[in-house]
Amino acid sequence: MSSEKNKLFYSLFFPGLFLLVIWIVGLAEYFLDVRFVEYGLYPRSWEGAVGILTSPLIHADFNHLFANSVPLFVLGASLFYFYRSIALRVFLLIWLFSNIWVWGIGREAFHIGASGLVYGLAAFLFVSGLIRKEPRLMAISMFVAFLYGSLIWGIFPDLFPEKNISWEGHLMGMLAGVIFAIYFRKQGPQKRRYSWEIEGEDDEDVEGPAYWKVTPGPDFKP
Repeated sequence: MSSEKNKLFYSLFFPGLFLLVIWIVGLAEYFLDVRFVEYGLYPRSWEGAVGILTSPLIHADFNHLFANSVPLFVLGASLFYFYRSIALRVFLLIWLFSNIWVWGIGREAFHIGASGLVYGLAAFLFVSGLIRKEPRLMAISMFVAFLYGSLIWGIFPDLFPEKNISWEGHLMGMLAGVIFAIYFRKQGPQKRRYSWEIEGEDDEDVEGPAYWKVTPGPDFKP
């Protein structure tokens, strides 16, 4: 029981800490009457490259902040609970690479918000559960598809002609999630193999060649 409590605490700690940081930033903007948009990501600008690290922490308003907070916590907690050994690496790599790609191909405007992380986490959990073929992880894949399947529409630029919607961040986040789900497929939790499956494979290895090997008798004539 203690081990399960520790696992649950660990799964909630980092997503909760990340939410605390982005809400502190949002509240600081509100109460201090300042804007941190200039610390967002501005493509192909060296000054805007700082946004590769800072843009997920900055949001346009409280509606934007709240819209990202709930899926970030749900998906982040799922990642850290079921993929504990690789969760932090996956989270940081999605953050880093998705923003680097947006910096390289995005429109010339400030890109802010953690929606790229939301797309990346959703894509990782969905794809990883499918390719690992582990029942619990596949259940998480279905859970993600059920709750956040509509996210797919956020990657199409024609649906969001407004400049304040970063479809590039959505697309690059999703791409990063898929890539790292494949990259880490042999790390972290794996499909459980039961004793009779392993014994069956051992029997095939031993009996298979012997079954086909026929020893000629004394009357055998080629």
